[in-house]
Amino acid sequence: MKKILFPLIIAALLWFLMFNPWLPKPTDFWTMMTISGFILLSMTQIIDREWINDVKLSWNGLFIGISLALLLWGVFWIGDKVATWIFSFARPQVDLIYGMKEQQNEWVIACLLLFIIGPAEEIFWRGFVQRNLVKSLDSNKAFIITTIIYAIVHIWAFNFMLLMAALVCGIVWGLAYRLFPKHLFALIVSHAVWDAMVFVIFPI
Repeated sequence: MKKILFPLIIAALLWFLMFNPWLPKPTDFWTMMTISGFILLSMTQIIDREWINDVKLSWNGLFIGISLALLLWGVFWIGDKVATWIFSFARPQVDLIYGMKEQQNEWVIACLLLFIIGPAEEIFWRGFVQRNLVKSLDSNKAFIITTIIYAIVHIWAFNFMLLMAALVCGIVWGLAYRLFPKHLFALIVSHAVWDAMVFVIFPI
């Protein structure tokens, strides 16, 4: 538990700096997001490199990861339609999220999400946080706590749709890691591909 406390504080601080409306926005959100990804990955590497044992490169893992990303995109597509029908604020909040990529090269953003941000987040949240919580708690509690924390760090955006998106993704990837802890590679692929799809390739 002590091993993950400081990294979690740093992660929360990074998300606070990126999303907090009371602070000046970073001049380039995606640069800040990329730097944050490097920081999360660096902390994981320095403190506990055991996550690499759960990354087994395979065509099967690649296929599962892409399939899970596509399935998750479908869930969000349906969720967006339902939320827009129920809540008047839903679509404007989603548009605010997409506004983060205005005046930016979308394919640069896609590459950052695909090769740095997505993998770094998955390695940190599932490969480091959830895996180490399992050592102190049972697998179910570790999954629930990691999922809640992963969602809560997004609260500083004061965007209900973003918070719910983080919660849904946290549940999907966290549950998958809970059930298949040795298939972290597939989850890294899923997180990276889903990020690139939903933000750039096939925005909802």
